[in-house]
Amino acid sequence: MQLAGFAAAEVEFDRAGELVGDRGAAVRALAADPAVTDLVFLCHGWNDGPLVARLLYSALAGSMRAVSGGLPGRRIAFACVLWPSRKLAEDGLTERLDLLRDLVPGQRLIIDAAADLVPALTARATARTAFAAALLSAASRGADDGEDASTQLFTLPGGTVMDRLGAAHLLDFLACYEMKARASEVGVRGLAPLLASVAGPKIHLVGHSFGGRLVTAAANVGPAGSVATLTLLQAVLSRDALAGVFRRVLDERVVTGPILVTHSAHDLEVGVAFAIAARLVDSASGFGAIGHDGAQRIPEAVTAELLPVSGTYRFRPGVPHNLPADRFVHGHTDVCGPQIAHALWSAIAAS
Repeated sequence: MQLAGFAAAEVEFDRAGELVGDRGAAVRALAADPAVTDLVFLCHGWNDGPLVARLLYSALAGSMRAVSGGLPGRRIAFACVLWPSRKLAEDGLTERLDLLRDLVPGQRLIIDAAADLVPALTARATARTAFAAALLSAASRGADDGEDASTQLFTLPGGTVMDRLGAAHLLDFLACYEMKARASEVGVRGLAPLLASVAGPKIHLVGHSFGGRLVTAAANVGPAGSVATLTLLQAVLSRDALAGVFRRVLDERVVTGPILVTHSAHDLEVGVAFAIAARLVDSASGFGAIGHDGAQRIPEAVTAELLPVSGTYRFRPGVPHNLPADRFVHGHTDVCGPQIAHALWSAIAAS
């Protein structure tokens, strides 16, 4: 398999982080090639299937081929991660409920019971309370924390949750929460063990959207020095994540080279869950996405910018580099341009 002339292989995980298909054999074979010095793991975010992920990977690899002929003495290859992510529903409550059934299939009966209450939500406060209580009982647990108000979500009374969010926002928040939980699960139980089994080339992790959480979760449980670079492209992570739940990545020096964080004011999708979190706790500024605001509360973080292809980076090892990208990133999926590719090449060269 090739991407834009680069050697490549796919690896697929199920919702529990278990390897499927060839169980990672193609990636291990690629890593065993003595000619490969740098193995770049690409991880997509929410989408509707592998085709969308493959298109993203192909576009990004094409930009990397276009902006550089390579690095002297280095040969990169791509490991393309596929995992069962889902895009948020854009229509009514029926579609949102269907998405939640897909995300937590073991709780279909409870979600069906909540769906039966929809006609009464406007007229009956008891129906609204029961609707919220049912949905919250169906949610996965273990991924709740204070960085996106999910802790408060599970502790506030159901009636209060509905009063502050409404049915549609509650369902959107729960969908984001389940994707957050799944990304962490796949990162810890799936990608991290695969990384530990790969020997030889330098490892570079690149995650877009919820894929940014997946690769960060994998790095967070890895040994010191096991990752050469970490790149978060418009990641759906709390702006405080690297100062909080994923601080170990920095404290243990898991990443030896630069950590890149692109963020853009034009990316409205990245902050959906955090905007809802602000409504939940009545806070206008208490929450934000790393893909919108950059990594915050990190004294050692470097503030730079995403440069044109002609620009020169001066990256520092082991610390986050916030790269405001408003000039070049005009939407959540606008992460395959030449400027992104140039930043990736520069990070690899600095590792």
